[in-house]
Amino acid sequence: MLYEHPEVMKLTRSDVLVLTPWLAPIIWNGTYNIDILNAQFHQRGVRIGLTVFAAKKYIQFIPTFLESAEKFFMVGHPVNYYVFTDQPNNIPNVTLGERRQLIVLVVPAYKRWQDVSMRRMQIIRDYTRERFVHEVDYLVCADVDMKFTDDVGVEILSEVFGTIHACFFTAQRKDFTNERRPESAGYVPFDEGDYYYTGSYFGGSVEGIYKLTNHCHRAMLADKEKSIEALWHDESYLNRYFLYHKPTKVLSPEYSCNYFCGEPAVVQKKRFVLVPKVYAKIRDKR
Repeated sequence: MLYEHPEVMKLTRSDVLVLTPWLAPIIWNGTYNIDILNAQFHQRGVRIGLTVFAAKKYIQFIPTFLESAEKFFMVGHPVNYYVFTDQPNNIPNVTLGERRQLIVLVVPAYKRWQDVSMRRMQIIRDYTRERFVHEVDYLVCADVDMKFTDDVGVEILSEVFGTIHACFFTAQRKDFTNERRPESAGYVPFDEGDYYYTGSYFGGSVEGIYKLTNHCHRAMLADKEKSIEALWHDESYLNRYFLYHKPTKVLSPEYSCNYFCGEPAVVQKKRFVLVPKVYAKIRDKR
C-alpha cells in the first residue's frame, strides 16, 4: 500500500485537540488515513452491527436512516442493521448492498418516549449477551431521527467510543447538562467531567458495549428504587459511565450534528445529522 509518509513533526490538525489527556484519539477529519484503516479491518474480517430504535411515531425516520446508512456507513464492510420496533410489519423494504442485512427485533410499545430511551440500555445489553456476541464484532448505537450525510467508517471503532455533543464541545464543565443530584446514580459533580457526550451515538466492541449498557441499566434501576429519573435519561448515565470508564476513542461533533447549535468552522464535515422535526408531534402518548 502506498501512502504519504507520516512525519512525526507534522501536525494533522493544529486547530483542534486530537488527543485526550488519557491518550485516546479524538477523531476529526484529516486526522487519519481511511485506506490504511480499511485494509487493517478487512484483514481482520470485522463485522459491524448498527442498532436503532424505531418505536411508535419514530418509525417514520427508518427509510431515511437506512438509505443514508447504505450510502455512507461502513461502506465495503459487512453490516447488520438491528432495528428495534413495536411495528415490525411497517418496516419498509430497503435495497441493501452485499454482506449487509436488516434484522427486525420486536420491543414493547412503551407509553412514554422517555421509557423507550431508558429501556434502550437494558434491551441492547440483553441482546448483546444473547445474540450480538455471536454475530458481530463491534456495535454502533444510534438514534433513528438522524441521517448520515458523509462517510462514517472504521475510523470510529475501538473498545468503546463516545461522541462529543455538538452543543457543548466548547463549553466549560460547569455548564454541561449532567445529572447534578448527588443521590442519583447518574450524578456528576460540577467540578468533574471531561466532555459532554451525546446519547445519540456511541459504540464499541461487543464486550465494551455490554459493560457500558449493563452499568447504565443498573444505575437506572438504582435510581428507580429512589423514585429518581435522571435529567437526560440514558444520556445522563452514559456521561457518568464515561467519566469513570474513559472511552478509548472520542468522536468529534462531526459525528453528531444538529440544526440549532451553530456551525463552527472546525467542523469540516457533517457526517451524522439530526433530522429537523416538531417534537410535540412525535413524542405524544398516543
